[in-house]
Amino acid sequence: MRLVMPRGRRRMLRAIWRDTNVLWNEFRRPILAFLIATLLGGWLYGELLVIAGYPRMAYVDLPYFMITLMVLNPLSDPPPEPYLMVFWYLLPVIAIYIIGRGASDFIRLFFDRTGRRSAWEEAVVSTYRKHIIVLGIGHIGLRVLNALASMNIEAVALDLRRDERLEAELTRLRIPLIAGDGRSRAALEQAGLAHARALIICTSDDFLNLEVCVRAREINPNVRIVVRMWDNEFANHLKNTLNVETISSSDFAAPAFASKALGVDIAPTFQIQHSEYSLLRMQVEPGSQLVGKSIDTIQREHDIDIVLHERAAQVDVHPSGEITVQVGDNLVIFVRHAQITDILALNRT
Repeated sequence: MRLVMPRGRRRMLRAIWRDTNVLWNEFRRPILAFLIATLLGGWLYGELLVIAGYPRMAYVDLPYFMITLMVLNPLSDPPPEPYLMVFWYLLPVIAIYIIGRGASDFIRLFFDRTGRRSAWEEAVVSTYRKHIIVLGIGHIGLRVLNALASMNIEAVALDLRRDERLEAELTRLRIPLIAGDGRSRAALEQAGLAHARALIICTSDDFLNLEVCVRAREINPNVRIVVRMWDNEFANHLKNTLNVETISSSDFAAPAFASKALGVDIAPTFQIQHSEYSLLRMQVEPGSQLVGKSIDTIQREHDIDIVLHERAAQVDVHPSGEITVQVGDNLVIFVRHAQITDILALNRT
């Protein structure tokens, strides 16, 4: 069973704690029955022994005595008193229930590897904050996830299906998969929508996309939503009523989805001498690898052209190469289309 591991020790511990809670919920009945029978039952048996006139048994020995009754190997002969004799007949029955229920739960979890993987990945997702959810992991959705992974952005995949090829690819990308219907509140909550920075919807069904947008807005009114739409009028309606960013059927490049989710603008691609170029507008984020570097250095190191620089409402077209980039600066960059994900990755922590 392949597992996606969270990044960071604290997040790993949180995921393990969440997964342990899931396991506890699976086995809690036989465990509670065992504890009640050995601890509470042992204490009660010890008090009844005293009432019957027998010497008091040490409290530390009572749970062990209850276990010997469960396995039909008692340390003494049965007493004649009926209220003590009942323990000798009741404890083996309780043991059969504990073993039977525990074994059935274990076998079910052992053979239901998909269920265990789902529980673990839900535990991993519960540690995520400011991640991006991609709904609909077909050809476009998988390309979007690859683009996000190349930018070192945490993402969660949400899809109805699970198959070995998809799971192997997502494991390679270290992206957890939540299997569920994106129209359901439960699936969106399991994907961590309440804490997500963006939701990217890549399905080809406009009406399904609308339903997901409405449900997502109910759960997180502030999340950025980027949706693939075929009908332009429908797309305009979504943008005006639900504040949704739309990608038309003619603009299905994975970087376009990723950039919209990050609040970055990319101008339509155009071709020069068989190479594709774009204009990219982005704001320099805290922790960006561009901070503290001059425009000349950035252009030289990455073979790009920064054509506009904005800081504190001051806009410089063709800015001086000596300007040092700071957090919060807005840059407009002329870049090869293939470099877009690399530039966006530089702007990450």
